[in-house]
Amino acid sequence: MSGQPQPITAPPKPSDEALAVASFLRNTNLKSRTCILQGQRKDLFKVKRALRALESPEYAKLSSKKGSKLPKVTNRAEAENAFRLLPMNLLALRVSKVEHADEEGHEGHSHGKKKRVKGQWDVKIEQHQEVREELYYCWFWEGPQWKQTVMAVGVLAVLLAVVMFPLWPPIMRLGVWYLSMGLLGLVGLFIAMSIFRLILFIITMVVVPPGLWLYPNLFEDVGFFDSFRPVWAWEKPKKAKAKKSKAVKGAPAVEPATMTTAPVTGSGATKKAFVEEE
Repeated sequence: MSGQPQPITAPPKPSDEALAVASFLRNTNLKSRTCILQGQRKDLFKVKRALRALESPEYAKLSSKKGSKLPKVTNRAEAENAFRLLPMNLLALRVSKVEHADEEGHEGHSHGKKKRVKGQWDVKIEQHQEVREELYYCWFWEGPQWKQTVMAVGVLAVLLAVVMFPLWPPIMRLGVWYLSMGLLGLVGLFIAMSIFRLILFIITMVVVPPGLWLYPNLFEDVGFFDSFRPVWAWEKPKKAKAKKSKAVKGAPAVEPATMTTAPVTGSGATKKAFVEEE
C-alpha cells in the first residue's frame, strides 16, 4: 500500500563499488566506538569522519589507479553519493541512541537496575537512511574473514603443540628450556635494574639533591629504545615545576613593592599616604 514504509530488503549481492568503499573505510581510522544493537556488539562511526576520508588524498590516489572499483570523488556531493552505497547495500545503516529509563525503572519499564558500560551506546536502526555529518552509522559488514581464520588456526596449532610437549624430540625440548631461561633472565635483569635505579636516586637525593635518575624514561609511554634514552637525568625540583606552570598561565613574575606610610599634614587633619620605595 502506498504511504506505508517499505521494509529494507538486502540486494542479492553487494556491488563491487560498495564493497570497495566499505573496505576503504574499514581500513581507515574513523575513531569507531562500540555500541549494542539488538544485544550484539557493533562498530559505530560518525558520517563526518567517513566523508572526510572519502575526500582525502589517499582515497583520490587509490580511486585513480587502473582497475580500481572505488567511485571518483571530486566534491562533497560525490562523496555523499559514494557513502550512500553503504546503506543501499546494507553494509552500514544509520542508527540512533536509545534513551533508557532511570535506575528506578520509570517511564513504564520494569523495576530493577541495568548494568551499562560507560560510553557504550544502545542503538536502534532508523527508518530514514540520511547522509549528514552529525549522524551515526553502524557497520554490518565485517570485511574478509581470512585473517580471523588464520588466527584461529594459529591458536589451535599452538595449543596442540603445548599439549604434545612430552612427545617433542629431546633437542627441541632443550631449546625451549634455554629460551625460557633466557626470557626469565631478562625479566630478572629488568627488575634488578629498576631496584638499582631507585636506590641510586635515594642516595643522590640525599647527597647531591635533587637526585639522579638512571634511564628516566624507563617507565614512560614511549618506544622500547626511547625507554633507555637518555642514560641519566637529574630530578626536576618541585619549585621549578611550579614556576613553570605559573609562566604558562601568563602570570607575570613581579616582585611585590615595599609599602610604607608617611604622615601628611593638612588643614587640621592628619592624612596617610602610601609611598612606594624603589
